[in-house]
Amino acid sequence: MKRESSRKQLAVIGWREIVALPKLGIERVKAKIDTGARSSALHAFHLAKFSREGKQMIRFQVHPLQRNAHYTVTAETEVIDWREVRNSGGVAQLRPVIETIVELGGKSWKIELTLTNRDEMGFRMLLGRQAVRQKFLVDAGNSFLQSSLKTEKK
Repeated sequence: MKRESSRKQLAVIGWREIVALPKLGIERVKAKIDTGARSSALHAFHLAKFSREGKQMIRFQVHPLQRNAHYTVTAETEVIDWREVRNSGGVAQLRPVIETIVELGGKSWKIELTLTNRDEMGFRMLLGRQAVRQKFLVDAGNSFLQSSLKTEKK
């Protein structure tokens, strides 16, 4: 019975939501909530590795708004790991892993994100099950339950 009561306390999100990544300077990005994917991924390009004070860092660019290649955010952060991840086609890719804060539905929490080119994918970001576990229930039949689809004027 305890498990049932804890489920009732979780907010419900749709299969797609607008999230923010404030530490990366991304105010809003449309994310697909994918419980079939263990990890989360962000569309990133022009990845450049460098060192700062003995830490492995990465600088990258993001087009956070779908179908808008003009608005670009440049971010840099520490690389916490390099992991082999299978993409949607089943091909293994070695990807940098970063740690950042995600905001959705009035909540903010730390997640791990892999950086990869998602230009051909329908969403700039994939929020995997590790990121939403014990925070939200996913309603696969609805969208934008905790966010608004209002477009940014950029």
